Amino acid sequence: MFTINKKAKNLSIALMSIGIIALIFGFATDAHSTWPALLFNTYFYLGISVFAVFFVAMQYVAEAGWSIVLKRVPEAIMAALPFFSIIMLLIVFASIMHWNHIYHWLHEGIMDPASENYDRIIAGKEPYLNATFFIVRTIIYLLIWNYFAKKLRRISVLEDANGGTSYHNSGVKTSAWFMVFFAVTSATASWDWIMSIDTHWFSTIFGWYIFAEWSAIGFTTILLFTLYLQKEGYLEDVNENHIHDLGKWIFAFSLVWTYMWFSQFMLIWYANIPEEVTYYTARLDVHNYRFLFWFSMLINFIFPIILLMSRDAKRHKGRLIFVSVFILIGHWLNSYLLVTPGVLNTHGHIGFTEIGIGIGFAGVLIYLTLNALGKASMEAKNHPFLDESKHLHT
Repeated sequence: MFTINKKAKNLSIALMSIGIIALIFGFATDAHSTWPALLFNTYFYLGISVFAVFFVAMQYVAEAGWSIVLKRVPEAIMAALPFFSIIMLLIVFASIMHWNHIYHWLHEGIMDPASENYDRIIAGKEPYLNATFFIVRTIIYLLIWNYFAKKLRRISVLEDANGGTSYHNSGVKTSAWFMVFFAVTSATASWDWIMSIDTHWFSTIFGWYIFAEWSAIGFTTILLFTLYLQKEGYLEDVNENHIHDLGKWIFAFSLVWTYMWFSQFMLIWYANIPEEVTYYTARLDVHNYRFLFWFSMLINFIFPIILLMSRDAKRHKGRLIFVSVFILIGHWLNSYLLVTPGVLNTHGHIGFTEIGIGIGFAGVLIYLTLNALGKASMEAKNHPFLDESKHLHT
C-alpha cells in the first residue's frame, strides 16, 4: 500500500499555495486577464485527468495486458477529474453571467439584428452557440466523464477484493460505452470551451487536434508518476519494457499532434481564405505570440523526434524525464496560445498569474493523485492479465 511521504505532501501544498496567491493577485490586479489564464490551465489539467479515464478504458476494450502492473497510476490520476471539472463549470457559469468576457458570442445583443452589437456570422450559429445549451452540454460532459471514472475505479477495487472475471467483463462493457461517448464529447467539448473563443473561425480537425494534445500530455504524466513511484520503491513489477511502451506512446502522440498541427496550419494558410487565416494572423502578426507559436511547436516535435527516436532512448529514464518535462511545458504554452489571443487580442502575456495558476494546479494534481494511490493496493491483484503484464518482454 502506498503512503504519501512528508516531502511530497509538503511540496504539493507549497505548489497549491503559489496557485492560490497567483489567483488572488490576478483577480485583484487584472481580472480580465486572469479568467483566460484560469481557463487554459484548467483545460490543460482537465485534459490530463480525463485522458487517464480514456487510458484505463482503452486497456479494457483492447484486452491489453502490458499495462496492468501500472494500472493504479492512471486510476489515481482520475481522482483529480472532479476538481478540474468544478473549475471548468465555474468558468462556463461565470461566462454566462458576464463575470468574464472569454466568449465573444455571449456578449449582449450579438444575436439580435436590432442591436448595434449584432454579428450576422455568430447569429447564424445561435442554435448551437447559446447560453442554455452551452452550460447544459458542459454539465453533461463533466457529469458523464466523472461517472465513468468513478465506475471504472469501483470495478477495479471490487476486482481486487473478490476476484473472478465478472468484474473484468463489466469493465470492458463500461469502457466500451465510455469510448463511444468520449469520441463525440471530447470533440464537442473542444469546440465549446476552446474553438468558440475565436467564434468566426473553425477547423474540421480541431477535435482530433485537442485529443492528440491530451494524449501526449496524458501519457507523459502517467510515465512521470510511474517513474516517481519506482524511485520510491513501489511498482516492482514495472520493468524497462513497460517504460519502453509508455515512451513509444509519448513518441507516437507527439508525432500525431504535430501532424494535426501542421495539417491544420498548412491547409488554412495555403488556401488563404480570409475568415480562416485570421486565427493564425492573430498568433503570427502579434509580437506577444509569434515566438511562442513557433517555439511550442518545435519543442513538442523536435525534442521527442531527436531524443526518443531510438529503442534505447525510450528505456533511458533520465532522458525520458527530461523530454517529458519539455513536452509538458510545450503543450502548456500551446494551451496558452489556444485561449489568450482570442480573448485578450494583443494584450496577452505570460506572467506570475499564468505561471502561478499552472504551478498551483500541478500541486493539486500531485496531491490528489498521490492521495488516491494510498486508497487501494498498488497491484491490480486479481486482474486476469496480471501475470502476462508481469512477464512483458518487447
